[in-house]
Amino acid sequence: MELIIGGAYQGKLEYAKMQKPDIVWAEGEICSMEDLAKAAGVNHFELFIKKLLKENRDVSGLASRLIQVNPDVTLISEEVGYGVVPVDAFDRQYREAVGRVCTELAAFSKKVHRVVCGVGMVIKDA
Repeated sequence: MELIIGGAYQGKLEYAKMQKPDIVWAEGEICSMEDLAKAAGVNHFELFIKKLLKENRDVSGLASRLIQVNPDVTLISEEVGYGVVPVDAFDRQYREAVGRVCTELAAFSKKVHRVVCGVGMVIKDA
């Protein structure tokens, strides 16, 4: 598993495409759990989490399930935990869920990249 993280509009997908030009990227906002289990790469993984939360689904075991069913996937996720703490309760729940799931996935990942202004930095290479 590889995880590519960074803020909004920082060039994560373009960076990922340079690193892995042969991957067909699924979109987190519209993919199902079955799609996630088969995908080589998922862009906007944070929106997959948001979709599950909006469906009132528990995401606490999402990282473990994903590690079991698709340990070789490459995930691109926005870092939603920086900045102002949202006033809206759902937005706070979403922010926390993305942070917790991505933390678990980063611990399992062989490689973690952080992209800022289109420049990627490998922050974990196990």
